[in-house]
Amino acid sequence: MIRIDAHQHFWRFDPVRDAWITEEMSVLRRDFLPEGLAPLLAERGIDGTVAVQADQSEEETEFLLGLADDAPFIRGVVGWVDLTADDLTRRLEGFSVFDRLRGLRHVAQAEADDFLAREDVVRGIGRLREFRLAYDILVYAHQLPAALTLVERLPEQPFVVDHCAKPRIREGAIDPWATHMRALARYPNVCCKVSGLVTEADWERWRPDDVRPYLDVVFEAFGPDRLMFGSDWPVCLLAGSYARVTELVERYAEQLSPEERDDLFGGTAIRFYGLRR
Repeated sequence: MIRIDAHQHFWRFDPVRDAWITEEMSVLRRDFLPEGLAPLLAERGIDGTVAVQADQSEEETEFLLGLADDAPFIRGVVGWVDLTADDLTRRLEGFSVFDRLRGLRHVAQAEADDFLAREDVVRGIGRLREFRLAYDILVYAHQLPAALTLVERLPEQPFVVDHCAKPRIREGAIDPWATHMRALARYPNVCCKVSGLVTEADWERWRPDDVRPYLDVVFEAFGPDRLMFGSDWPVCLLAGSYARVTELVERYAEQLSPEERDDLFGGTAIRFYGLRR
């Protein structure tokens, strides 16, 4: 089975554009490009990745697609388009020529809590299925009610929840996050990325046991056939190396069958995004 890292980022660091990278995140204040990731993938036996947007611009989408042209291990791109634009159809048609564009995302975690339930946002996301594009849901745990409204409105649109909706691991809080995640899992068109969890824990002192209760919830709710591993590199470097983040999920997955591990580490992402094998 091809092994896929379903969530990672690239950027050429710009202190103005990337103002979200604060001083305490200084490890991220440099360029991160495919040549830096390739040896890490080889060390862990990862065959391909899905590169996900970090900036809200169509230039970002074009940047990632350009990297994918030169780095074959980038099997898919999740980009950004203004889904509330009056000329959305024209924009989506323009990007439809790029076969590695497999989905879109907006950093909804930075928006008002009801952003994903807004009529114009729902309407825009509702156009994606026509172009065979998935949608990545990026929210904090307290924004999950709006994500539920979105999913209820668009039962045919493929969705994936990034970073398990960022539960408050540092505080040890499970509910109402767990209740909302189980509710989302009842919709068969929704998957979940096992990614980004270590940066929701204590960056310096987290242990696998801190993360395990949250993994238990999503594995029980979604099952491995709707879960996909993602490193969230390079953001993961705030709390651990690529190897340590990968090993965290690999060790948890030792309890799974070989077929279930194949889903988690590649099969689900390949099916969900329609990636080339």
